[in-house]
Amino acid sequence: MFDLPLPIRPTTGALRVPPHFPSVDTDPNHAFALTLPRRSPADLLLGRGAPLVLARFATLAEAMQGAIDHVEGIAPDAAPQLLAILDRDERLVLAGPASNHAVAWCHPVTSAAEARGVVPEAIQLRAQAGGPAAWGEPDLARRLRHSADLLDARLVDPLWRAFAALALQVAA
Repeated sequence: MFDLPLPIRPTTGALRVPPHFPSVDTDPNHAFALTLPRRSPADLLLGRGAPLVLARFATLAEAMQGAIDHVEGIAPDAAPQLLAILDRDERLVLAGPASNHAVAWCHPVTSAAEARGVVPEAIQLRAQAGGPAAWGEPDLARRLRHSADLLDARLVDPLWRAFAALALQVAA
């Protein structure tokens, strides 16, 4: 069950306009898409819950470099953004928070058993975020939702798990 592709669930919060790529390539034949999740409740209600594609790339290495190029255009005091690289079938390849001119790619789960442990933890964090939001502590609620998003970012598609882990080792 957990070996099926699981998308990163958006959380509430404002979506900042992404920096412009100098040569945005939107060729749908390219294998990898650098994306941002849709976070606006209005987008979700209007059926625009699919991730916002920033650019498309022919290789994973180019997509990772595109993520770094994207982050360099983000203001240093901006809230972290969750970037994701999806393949042409919209399977999660890599994801991680981007801020301070860097992307901290999350290490993918290694097995379905590990994924089964991550999913309930992310659900629990999102449930816990409801309390602080109701108590007037939006910062704590936002941090809890962000932590849940980071757990979801580890739910790389089984097809890409080993390759993504190897790509992170090579990039390090």
